[in-house]
Amino acid sequence: MDTGRQPTPEQIEERFVALVEGRLSRDGADRWAARWVADDGLEWDDLSWWALGLLHGIDLPADRGGTYLHDDEQVRAWLGELRRRRTA
Repeated sequence: MDTGRQPTPEQIEERFVALVEGRLSRDGADRWAARWVADDGLEWDDLSWWALGLLHGIDLPADRGGTYLHDDEQVRAWLGELRRRRTA
């Protein structure tokens, strides 16, 4: 999935879909997004930057019990919002 080039909005959405479907771990999504967020040489549209910001940190724990700060329902809602905003 990683081409080495700046990801398109479609590719960012694909990461959300893979995460929701269980094909990508939260840690994997976070690491992938972190790479792009940390690259100061890139310019992003507002929607892509918003979505990358959500993926970067998606694996933050809420407590020591293994729950996440952002639960699966919230991640699905973000994917829905991303899709709505992409088609607006």
